[in-house]
Amino acid sequence: MASQHSDLPTLAAPPSVLIVDDSVVARAVMARAIDGAGRFLVAGAVPDVRAAQTFLAKHRVEVIVLDVEMPGVDGLTALPDLIAAGRGARVLIVSSACDDGAATTVQALALGAADTLVKPDVGAFAGRFADVLNEKLDRLVAPDDVVMPRTPPAATAPGNDFDIVAIGASTGGIHALSQLLRMLPADFRLPILITQHLPESFMPYFAAQVAVLAGRPCAVAENHVRIRPGRILIAPGRAHLRCVMTGDGAAVRLTAARAPSGCLPSVDPMLESVADAFGARALGVVLSGMGRDGAIGAAKLSAAGGSLVVQDRASSVIWGMPGAVAGEGIANAILPPDEIGQLIARRRRPESGRPSC
Repeated sequence: MASQHSDLPTLAAPPSVLIVDDSVVARAVMARAIDGAGRFLVAGAVPDVRAAQTFLAKHRVEVIVLDVEMPGVDGLTALPDLIAAGRGARVLIVSSACDDGAATTVQALALGAADTLVKPDVGAFAGRFADVLNEKLDRLVAPDDVVMPRTPPAATAPGNDFDIVAIGASTGGIHALSQLLRMLPADFRLPILITQHLPESFMPYFAAQVAVLAGRPCAVAENHVRIRPGRILIAPGRAHLRCVMTGDGAAVRLTAARAPSGCLPSVDPMLESVADAFGARALGVVLSGMGRDGAIGAAKLSAAGGSLVVQDRASSVIWGMPGAVAGEGIANAILPPDEIGQLIARRRRPESGRPSC
């Protein structure tokens, strides 16, 4: 006789988490905080990288919570290997090294970590830390709320180039940006503007990292500075980066006016101003990030005849920002970061045909 409960729906298991931290206390407290929220299952808690690799060889998890300062192989050194072993798991760095440590934070994000969180002293693990930890885990596993359009062919039109590149990104964007910039040849001379969601204190180190990755000068933008060939300017953490045309060419204007997304800096003002200043001669790029920041500016750039390329869903940590642009049908191409870099390097923008859903 068939079970009377056979028609009942099967409840999906909660997303699983692996904790990698050499501190017994930290592992126990974080496990209690995660289990106590009831939204995730702690599948394992191990003291070092080797144990993590052994665990991941046998089990799948959605998120890896990783410390940096551990005996033996440290978290940053192991990060690329753990990402590979995780087979799609997002990595959340939880470490005291991220406290006032922009270098550690930006390096972790550039290596592929999805997000970072400062680990407090043992006595401060409860309360707000537990709430923030679970909030960050929620964001990393949240489903996309946009429909993936059909990816158009990445064909290009002869003679159809551009004069400036404006790139916006948030969560997961630094790793994507590093992959993109590595594809640019040393003789690539177009100016590049970048708005990345980061605190102000992180920006100088971020600019230094970008300069190394791109092999060209990069600086945190200052008001009235000229936008010159061969240079990269990034938005400061305290203001939006806008560009205007002057008698001497393009220049930066910084503003702290509230943006529709609420972000500071925001991608929208950058893309809107690029649309005003360069019109059809601009290329906008939107990389991994949460929310819809950039969608309004992208629409204006598209209306002005500029081109838009967004990161594809498969390679994005969070497909919110690029997905919002793609979902509006205004993305000329949807590509992984390295292919976006190759497209930029060719100085040929994608054809103007719009992808369909």
